[in-house]
Amino acid sequence: MLGRVAASLFWMSRYMERAENIARLCEAGFRISLTPKVGGGYKEEWLSTLRSAGVFDAYQAAHEEVSGENAINFLLFDERNPSSVRSSLTAARTNARIVRTKLTRDMWESLNDTWIALQAVSPQSMSNARLPDFLDWVRHRTAQFRGALLGTVLRDEGYYFSQFGAFMERADNTARILDVKYYLLLPDHQSVGGAIDTYQWETILRAVSAHRSYRHVFHEDYRPWRIAEFLILRPEMPRSLRYCYDWLAVTAEGLSERYGEERPTAELVRSTHQLLKQSEMGAIFQDGLHEFLTDFIDRNNRLTVSLAADYYFDPTA
Repeated sequence: MLGRVAASLFWMSRYMERAENIARLCEAGFRISLTPKVGGGYKEEWLSTLRSAGVFDAYQAAHEEVSGENAINFLLFDERNPSSVRSSLTAARTNARIVRTKLTRDMWESLNDTWIALQAVSPQSMSNARLPDFLDWVRHRTAQFRGALLGTVLRDEGYYFSQFGAFMERADNTARILDVKYYLLLPDHQSVGGAIDTYQWETILRAVSAHRSYRHVFHEDYRPWRIAEFLILRPEMPRSLRYCYDWLAVTAEGLSERYGEERPTAELVRSTHQLLKQSEMGAIFQDGLHEFLTDFIDRNNRLTVSLAADYYFDPTA
């Protein structure tokens, strides 16, 4: 497969995953913004949301102050933000057009119809009453695309490059949410962050669709160290770091079989996968949760560079 084709499939899936992740983060920020706050809590939560999305520096370049209205517009519609929902869906569609013949009709129609519908949405019309329905729509449309991909595409190298993009983006998103919130997740969090309302724990989990499944696994109230364990090490949680790398390991092995050789990317995946399989939360907290997450994000970023080098494409979007 040509490098430019591999790159387009990788980034197409990565941007579709990013659009969903940004919608989830926006929903979590919006929910917390509706709860009573003291002092600068309202602004702090939108600041936290922007940092979790990795776009705070870009936001600062466009706006002097943090406000809910500006943050929502920047996360959803602002084309100056390369990770906004609109920018992500546009980038996904651009990459899909490049490899149109590699996509099934269901995949293309799902993505293209979503992009067309989004063009008709005016940022000025996005009231607080309308926002939840719009965010649900984004999540449903991105889920439809992923369903079309999983249900119709051949399991060849194109499928594996698409899977790499989706799960690397998902792992990055979960790690960044945890890293921004890590001071809430420390065992002695009360002395670090003060009294934390239960609703805030729920929003951390809600941002990765884990607020209900957490209860099924632990059968107890939200506990910070359990939340960290659930989102880092639990293999049954579909957005945990462990789950993402379980699938990346399968994907790397699939590419190796398709090309008849193992390239450096496979070893990099295997190394991070083993780290997640062998780690325990007690040791992670002892060594430093922030340090663990920072190292993981760096590993995940290096994986993009390695994949691009192994299969001859530009590692930048």
